[in-house]
Amino acid sequence: MQVKKAILLSAVSAALSIIACLIYNKVYSGSFYVDFSKIISPTSVIMTCLVSCTIMSLGYMLVTRWRPSMNLGWLNVVYTVLSFASIIMVLSFKLPLEIEFPELFPGLAIPMHFFPVLSFLAIVPFFKSK
Repeated sequence: MQVKKAILLSAVSAALSIIACLIYNKVYSGSFYVDFSKIISPTSVIMTCLVSCTIMSLGYMLVTRWRPSMNLGWLNVVYTVLSFASIIMVLSFKLPLEIEFPELFPGLAIPMHFFPVLSFLAIVPFFKSK
């Protein structure tokens, strides 16, 4: 995979995951009347999605360059396992005492951990070299 393709893949998948995260945040906050904006700000959502999609895209580019015979399905499995493992951070996060309804925080944050990998895995087939 070329560097230009990897950058475009990163940008498109990050844009999709940012949109999904921000919409989910708005819907969740409106549905349950909670505000976790002090903990999960739009800036942190955008940066997290950008960084994670960039890392996945760079990993995909490096694997296709160095080991073109490798089954890329295994790389997708690694990305998914790492996404599941990142949930540990949400479950171990200590919320400030002044936050109302702290038990609703995992319901907001855990699905957001899957949006970058889902958007990346949905977009990557469009960028495969022939």
